[in-house]
This record gives sequence, C-alpha cells and structure tokens, in this order.
Amino acid sequence: MAKVAFLGLGVMGAPMAGHLARAGHEVTVYNRTASKAEDWVRTHGGAHKPTPAAAAQGAEFVMACVGNDDDLRAVCTGTDGAFVGMAPGSIFVDHTTVSARVTREMHGEADARGIAFVDAPVSGGQAGAENGALSIMCGGDADAFARAEPAMAAYARICKRLGDSGSGQIAKMMNQIAIAGLVQGLSEAIAFGEKAGMDGRAVVEVISQGAAGSWQMQNRHATMLDDDFDHGFAVDWMRKDLGICLETGDEIGAPLPVTALVDQFYNDVQAMGGGRWDTSSLIKRLRAFDRG
Repeated sequence: MAKVAFLGLGVMGAPMAGHLARAGHEVTVYNRTASKAEDWVRTHGGAHKPTPAAAAQGAEFVMACVGNDDDLRAVCTGTDGAFVGMAPGSIFVDHTTVSARVTREMHGEADARGIAFVDAPVSGGQAGAENGALSIMCGGDADAFARAEPAMAAYARICKRLGDSGSGQIAKMMNQIAIAGLVQGLSEAIAFGEKAGMDGRAVVEVISQGAAGSWQMQNRHATMLDDDFDHGFAVDWMRKDLGICLETGDEIGAPLPVTALVDQFYNDVQAMGGGRWDTSSLIKRLRAFDRG
C-alpha cells in the first residue's frame, strides 16, 4: 500500500479518494473548501492539509481531480503547489479534463523537478466514480504509468496508457466528441417518438438491443422521458470540455462540425437555466421549441 495525496474532493474526486482509502492506501486530502476535506476525513479517515504542497509531502502518488487548466496550474505550481512538496521519483496523476497543452506544460515542469506526470482523465461520471468503475485514459511515461496503475485500479474498470504526455487528454476529447453526437441523436429520437405518440420505454427496450444501443440510451432514456435532469455530468462542464475539443480541433486542423453544433445546443440549454442539468437535458431544448 502507498502513501497517496488526493487534491480536489468534488463529486468525482471525493469517491475516488474514498476508494483509495478503502483499498488500504494512506490518503491525505486537500480541497479548496476546507470543510469538504474535513468531512471526507471524518468519513474515511486519513488526514487533510491546508495546501497542495503540504498534502503532497512524502507522498509516492499525488492524484488531482480539479476543474480546468487554471485550477490544475494552481494545485501544481507556485509556493503552495504540489510540486513543491513532492520528492524526486514521485508521480503526479492528473484526473482532470484539461487541454493537452497545459498537460504537456505541467509534464515539463514536473520533469524538471525529477517528478513523473501522468495525464489520466476519466469517463463514467459520478456513478462510475462512486462504484469504482471509471474508464481511465492515460498519457505519459510508460514506467510512471506502470507504477501508478495499481493505485488507480482502486476506482477503475479499465485503465490504459495510450501514448506520451497529452495522449490521455486527446482520448478524453474523442470520448466527449462521441458522447455529444450520441446524446443529441438520442434526444431527437425520443422527442420524435413523443410527437408520434409512441411508448418511449417500450421502443427503447427493443432498439437498445440493436445497432442503436449505447450507454447513453441504457442509462439516460428513462430520466429523459421523465424530464428528470438533476443528476449526472453537468452541462456547464460539458461545454468546458467541448470548448477544449473545438480549440484543439482548430489547432490540429480536424473539423468538428457536429460537435460545434451540439455545443451551441448546450449553450441554448444554459440559456434556459440548465447549466447544472445533466447533459441528457438536450431534449428539453427540443421540447421547448415544440411548445414555442
């Protein structure tokens, strides 16, 4: 078992850190809102510290799951950043969805200090984090990944290295691009069926067993039919991720016409007050337009 620090105790990070503690690792946590760290320790044991640097002191692995590029820089660098507290030979594992650009920047900063850096964004949402069944897409040095993978196994269904630094983030972008199109297609199918007077649950029971089947259909069709979106991955976070995808697409010359369109549809959902709704709330836009 290892000494591990976990930085960021949101809806994803808190259960992930909990799985590490239950697996027997010695876990020290940091969260920007200290009360969340205190609550986590009361539930899981371990310790909490006031800065990333203090949490990372003496840790073999430092995991992070924060918000965006700037948040990642903040927990890594500066006088209170984790890199200050990490010893040469230790490994920073970033589970945040960020740009490949900042990932490579942090990889370089870590390397200059003798620290390994693995980008390891996750897919599976809050339920996947709580159930320890996340898909983890990794980039970075092969040796560092091999050392970190047994710790990540505490909350992973699959964990795979896909290439050098930034490769995990590129894979996560591919994941979000695929999801965007799937959710819009599912929204249109269900809204179409409602207009045609079909029993949505009965139809999905049939078509989910064929070529149209997907995780989104299996796990989101019922709540979409019930107009229930108070769960899952928020629209605000999806727009952040799709922004990264579109920016990277421009940088590398990869056209993303459907992704750009769905991103604007999510903008419409935000304008409806749905920034914190689950991403399957795209169907609410279609229903609103129908009423209009």
